[in-house]
Amino acid sequence: MSKHGSKVSTDGGDELGHNPFAALGGLGDLPAGPAESAPVASKPGGGNASSSKRGQANKNRGRVEIRRLTGGRGGKTVTAVSGFVGIGEAEKSQLAKKMQKSCGAGGTVKDGQIEIQGDKRDVVAKLLTEAGFRPVMAGG
Repeated sequence: MSKHGSKVSTDGGDELGHNPFAALGGLGDLPAGPAESAPVASKPGGGNASSSKRGQANKNRGRVEIRRLTGGRGGKTVTAVSGFVGIGEAEKSQLAKKMQKSCGAGGTVKDGQIEIQGDKRDVVAKLLTEAGFRPVMAGG
């Protein structure tokens, strides 16, 4: 007998034993999938009432502090953002990456705060405002 000469039936007949889907035949029509959600009411200006320009929900995500630090870095300046509440490490990393790209500088997430190289407080504040945070300049 050749490898390709004999075929095994996959219709769930006696050769394969019990058909686990046999009981579904008597249920009639199954739903097509999740129901469509109702459309969200829009503002008179044409914008969506509950989402920003990027399609994310507008919500107050809390106050974050933006500081300019130089200590322990050989005189180099770092912009540090701290005070995040309810935000995970993965989202902080994603936000840090967006800040690095906008500032044209390096950065990292260290000890629960985002650090961006250089004095980039204005650019960072703008990005945080767009992300739904309330940035506050702290320190000197």
